[in-house]
Amino acid sequence: MEAKDLRGKSAEELNEELLALRREQFNLRMQKATGELAQNHEHRRVRKDIARVKTVLNELGRAAGESK
Repeated sequence: MEAKDLRGKSAEELNEELLALRREQFNLRMQKATGELAQNHEHRRVRKDIARVKTVLNELGRAAGESK
């Protein structure tokens, strides 16, 4: 997932994406705790994707605040 792809989405779509990523992060954390996680790099990828989504949401919020 790249930030330029996220910038084309609305705030509602980004919030849905963020919720899905948080659920995936939780599931990966549970898999790690039970010893089922085979691909350790997935947790890092999800964390970075969450940060990207939150960054774009923040940019949208700032742009909305400036236009008022």
